[in-house]
Amino acid sequence: MSGMADSPDKPLAGRTALVTGSGKNIGRAIALGLAAAGADVAVLGKSDRQAVQHTAEDIRRAGGKSVAVLADIADEQSVAEAVRDIAAELGGPTILVNNAAVRRQTAFADMTFAEWRAITGVILDGAFLCARAAAPFMTEAGGGAIVNISGLGAFTGARGRVHVISAKMGLVGLTRALAVDLAGAGVRVNCIAPGKIATRRGESAGPPPVHPGADSPLVGKSGEPRDIASLAVFLCAPEAKYITGQTFHVNGGLFLS
Repeated sequence: MSGMADSPDKPLAGRTALVTGSGKNIGRAIALGLAAAGADVAVLGKSDRQAVQHTAEDIRRAGGKSVAVLADIADEQSVAEAVRDIAAELGGPTILVNNAAVRRQTAFADMTFAEWRAITGVILDGAFLCARAAAPFMTEAGGGAIVNISGLGAFTGARGRVHVISAKMGLVGLTRALAVDLAGAGVRVNCIAPGKIATRRGESAGPPPVHPGADSPLVGKSGEPRDIASLAVFLCAPEAKYITGQTFHVNGGLFLS
């Protein structure tokens, strides 16, 4: 791939990464991890300007290059404009991490179509729109990497999260389909399904979900955002050149696939 560096401590130098939902929690850890590996990083959020700016500033303080971007990834025009601005500032993205998600808890009987669309629009439509906008830059560069962030609930189910779980499982299908469609362009597409990760949950997310058949991690504790970030960085690096179309479970043994 053009622009790929050979430095073992900066394997992603010369690359531009776009990480959605990267103002906090797992997305922030991934953005910081990619930057530490040498990538220039676009930190994207929808409305929390302070959070995305904080992440971008931390990257810059560490010697990296980063821009903070606000965009509604469920909106086609907003995504197109954001990716165009990122390309002008950092270069076209050849790494994309689709992490953004909205997590709400609503009983199926009370769930409106509008709420269904609001959740699936961010998680699944957003991933599609971002991948479609970034793919031409990856093709032009001779390759790239896309990582989609799914979730444990997509495989176990969870009460009151029909919209979230459907969209998160949709990311698994999107991963496989894009891996096939983009293989000829040298683009690898993989998926990570985190288990219980210690993050700050928004009020609208409700309490942590209870997954049927999944009690406690075999390792005896919840994971940390950096546990997901380390795998995401690896999947974007040259060492993962033979990996595509796969879903990786990172849950401490909470769910055995």
